[in-house]
Amino acid sequence: MAPPRILLCGDVLGRLSQLFKRVNSVNKSAGPFDALFCVGQFFPDETDRLDELMDYVEGRAQIPLPTYFIGDYGVGAPKVLSVASKNSANQGFKMDGFKICDNLFWLKGSGKFTLHGLFVAYLSGRQSSSGQQFGTYGQDDIDALRAFAEEPGIVDLFLTYPLLFFTNEWPSGVTNRANESDIPAGILDSTGSDSTVAQLVAEIKPRYHIAGTKGAFYAREPYSNVDAMHVTRFLGLASVGNKDKQKFLHALSPTPSSAMSAAEISAKPPNTTLSPYTLADQADHPKESTKRAGDSLPDSQYWRYDVSNKRQKHGSGDGNKVCFKFISSGNCPRGEKCNFQHDVDAREQFLRGVCLDFIIKGKCEKGPDCNFKHSLQDEGESYTSRRPGSGNINRSKECWFCLSSPNVDSHLVISIGENFYCALAKGPLVQDHALIIPVEHLPNTLCLPEDSEIELGKYRNSLKMYYKNQGKDAVFFEWISVRSSHANLQAIPVPSSKTAALKDIFNLAAKKLGFEFVTKKFNNNSEGRKWLRTQFDKNLSCFYVELPDGSILLHVIEENEKFPAQFGREVLAGLLNMADRADWRNCTPGKEEETMLAENFKKRFQVFDPSQ
Repeated sequence: MAPPRILLCGDVLGRLSQLFKRVNSVNKSAGPFDALFCVGQFFPDETDRLDELMDYVEGRAQIPLPTYFIGDYGVGAPKVLSVASKNSANQGFKMDGFKICDNLFWLKGSGKFTLHGLFVAYLSGRQSSSGQQFGTYGQDDIDALRAFAEEPGIVDLFLTYPLLFFTNEWPSGVTNRANESDIPAGILDSTGSDSTVAQLVAEIKPRYHIAGTKGAFYAREPYSNVDAMHVTRFLGLASVGNKDKQKFLHALSPTPSSAMSAAEISAKPPNTTLSPYTLADQADHPKESTKRAGDSLPDSQYWRYDVSNKRQKHGSGDGNKVCFKFISSGNCPRGEKCNFQHDVDAREQFLRGVCLDFIIKGKCEKGPDCNFKHSLQDEGESYTSRRPGSGNINRSKECWFCLSSPNVDSHLVISIGENFYCALAKGPLVQDHALIIPVEHLPNTLCLPEDSEIELGKYRNSLKMYYKNQGKDAVFFEWISVRSSHANLQAIPVPSSKTAALKDIFNLAAKKLGFEFVTKKFNNNSEGRKWLRTQFDKNLSCFYVELPDGSILLHVIEENEKFPAQFGREVLAGLLNMADRADWRNCTPGKEEETMLAENFKKRFQVFDPSQ
């Protein structure tokens, strides 16, 4: 699959006609391009350009390709963004953009999403205490980006154009160690730069950092990152129609990091410099120059929300704020010197699958898109302590997989047995991607009674025969987390011509993450499942994959180890050359299409269905 082709633009300032005239020209001569990202102020700074903007927003003029913007302030911004916020299609937690009109999407506050296989993160607007007003970001937005930085995987594009006191911000120190002859005039002046963005960039380590401008185009030499193999390239872009004719439109065609080999990711051009941000750290902390970037971050990284009404069990710090680091990871590098509460109660609830926002704020604003529980759990109700036979007293009404839940996608169900049912995967990687799911609300398939393995084996064998009839082989995998809610064993058909490469590609992916699989080969399914049960520890997470040749690859995940929840899917997406489908959220058709796909699957599967 060819790498996506992306256009980048600086401040639009409402000059949409001029922008899209240039985009059409470039698209015709060097395209087609897949998307346009605008990182400068998008809305006009003068009222006389408002009509031009509204022509596009109201459909009188057409936007030629999907366009995503930050810099959500200026003339007309409150009116346009308020209407978009109230649109029912934009309700919930949408990090991939609020739709304004055809081909125009607003990236609000901060977030991370996948587009054509590229991981895109962004920070937009003016800094404020809450980040709730249009055109602003708050501490929660910064905390969210820091949480994304701790997730596995590499951010391909990081978009910033925040304003602090209405001053254009580039990250402070970005020109350190750079070739001074390449730096535009006036940019060496440190005024108007921002240490918050610099700290975020040092933590996130994107492959490309694209910033709103200070009125000039600047492509910095690539620089190496602390504790990362890849380099980062910084791009600053000028505004549309600027008088100095500085470059405001730039084209990229980056291969998604998820589809690159380790050698490709670690390649360093000859003009690569050291990180400009470690130099800034050394200037501020000369005695601590050996620390990792981010170790000397301000207190804002650690506390999250006011919890003055919560009961605290540990720590003597600020009684109104909890340590976000401690709750999310169980470890705070400041230890007893931390200024904020290490709330053991909150940490325990988080480990039981309760929504972090609900724990700390008492409410969650993500709506139905939140995958976590919104009720506090007693110790006896921990997912990790459940046992077969305990009944369904712990069933969450919000569970996606409980057949009695109002949130279950019943139109995806293919077959229902006594202990298991089979359903089409939501956001399938490929056609006929299926899930085998316990009827009972249990956290994994390895904790069910052994006699239930008989029915599980029947479903597995039926899917194998069904796939084999199409010239494909079945790959089964399960991600078991200590915070798991309702188990699901995934079954993905792979063309038989590619199955010989399965073991190698899984082992290569494991090596990239720094671990090795324990591998065993078995003559039949039941022997393999018995072995998995002997290796399973309810106190630890694990991932296993069952290959067509009878091999089982198992990795037991240590308590503080980072492991991508979609690892199995991402590996198979790479094998099948469909990196853009690695995230299921990029592959969700409408309910009508899902129903049609499920009905077609059910008809073809009927002769193999063990429940018939």
